[in-house]
Amino acid sequence: MKNIDYRGLAALDAVISLGGFDKAAAALALSQPAVSHRIRALEEDAGTLLVIRSQPPQATPFGQRLVAHYRQVRLLEASLASEASPADGAETLPQIALAVNADSVATWFPSAMESLLAAPAALFEIRIADQDQTLRQLREGRVFACVANSEERIAGTERVALGSMRYICLASPAFAARWFPDGLTVAAARRAPGVRFDQDDLLHQRYLAHRLGYTDSFPHHLVGSAEGFVRFVESGFAYGMAPYMQVREMLAAGRVVDITPGDGLDVPLAWYSWNIRTPLTEVLSECVIRTAAAWLQPPSS
Repeated sequence: MKNIDYRGLAALDAVISLGGFDKAAAALALSQPAVSHRIRALEEDAGTLLVIRSQPPQATPFGQRLVAHYRQVRLLEASLASEASPADGAETLPQIALAVNADSVATWFPSAMESLLAAPAALFEIRIADQDQTLRQLREGRVFACVANSEERIAGTERVALGSMRYICLASPAFAARWFPDGLTVAAARRAPGVRFDQDDLLHQRYLAHRLGYTDSFPHHLVGSAEGFVRFVESGFAYGMAPYMQVREMLAAGRVVDITPGDGLDVPLAWYSWNIRTPLTEVLSECVIRTAAAWLQPPSS
């Protein structure tokens, strides 16, 4: 592509981010045929398909790269605009999308955003996903940065180890007495209902493999909320893995118990961000890294 059509990129980004041609047309104040025409022209210029016309539409790998490029350019443009004509109006604030795991959002991550939101310095879209899945959103260009459980290196991004989040295996006292009279055993794991955040959440399976060498299926509920997840356990409906920092007061009060005292899983987290140097992105990364250092276990060397 010799000359990138940024009107076409805007249409592509809107279709992918909003999940449809109709929604993109409304957001861009265009007709749906106009949006389709811009994307077709972009595809002809690129010489390849950029959008899979599914429900919702999905970007092809090259389409994802163009979306990532467009969002990075928008972020740089927002930085230049704020420097040229600083203002307090919300309409001038840059928008930044982040992918963060639910347990971080429920514990330490809001503290990292305090200084940026107090003014505010930006409008943030925080997308919740399992820590094993957030990196995919960064790679696809859907977010500027993410908190992920990975050591992978991605071209065009920076990775900083944040530290580890300690998870322990929890249940209500009544649940533990009913299902685990002899502790967490293979027989109990086959019968006792567990709870997972979603189908991508593999932490419970990893812990059973770590603790028992058990790798078969187990009965489980799905609760897609960090706070609801813990409440589900506290209410005696299931047992599950939760961050110690989130439940330590509940443990001290006896509302939940640690099924395997002294054991657990340490999940290392890292901060990935695209190499876009603006005052805002640098402050964002600094705040996240500094806050994580105060809350998480130090990263291993």
